[in-house]
Amino acid sequence: MTTVVHLLRHGEVHNPDKILYGRLPNFRLSDRGQRQALTVAEAVAGHDLAHVVASPLQRAQETAAPIAAAHRLDIATDEGLIEAGNVFEGQRVAVGDGALRQPKAWPHLVNPFRPSWGEPYVEIAHRMLGAVYRAREQAEGREALCVSHQLPIWTLRRFLEAKRLWHDPRNRQCSLASLTSLVFDGEALVDIVYSEPAGTTDPKVTGA
Repeated sequence: MTTVVHLLRHGEVHNPDKILYGRLPNFRLSDRGQRQALTVAEAVAGHDLAHVVASPLQRAQETAAPIAAAHRLDIATDEGLIEAGNVFEGQRVAVGDGALRQPKAWPHLVNPFRPSWGEPYVEIAHRMLGAVYRAREQAEGREALCVSHQLPIWTLRRFLEAKRLWHDPRNRQCSLASLTSLVFDGEALVDIVYSEPAGTTDPKVTGA
């Protein structure tokens, strides 16, 4: 029995101050992000979706809304899909800018393999995998769609592909409103398919 679980990264976020918003509340989709969500809804209109679930954060819930509405489904919420924790939430963290220039921040940057500034990669992978299997159970024999965030989706993909979890963020293949689709035969993962129904975006512009 084939079941597909689509991991959808949310659309662009309204963030005029360009801070790392992480798990902070009240960060909504931008106008472009809303259009991206509608584009994905159109792209999956013909899919046999049985379950739509999202991270509890506003931007993920808003991305899920037009898809759930088109399939006449309620949006479930799963904490396992939430953005990664980060000690620099609420601050500007561009290279050479803001918090990263302050000596008090440097102790948080000593170990990129864990990483020392936030939630360990292996913990992200494990909670995301749990969310995926919960969604798979809800949609067995059909399709589920999970709305999450760039780092959690990319970390899970690397985990499933047996690659080291530490990576260069500039090389993530996880554009805004992209789909990373996990194909299961029973409970066994047999394929991973990546697509960009809303187009490609620069991985260095996280919009996470």
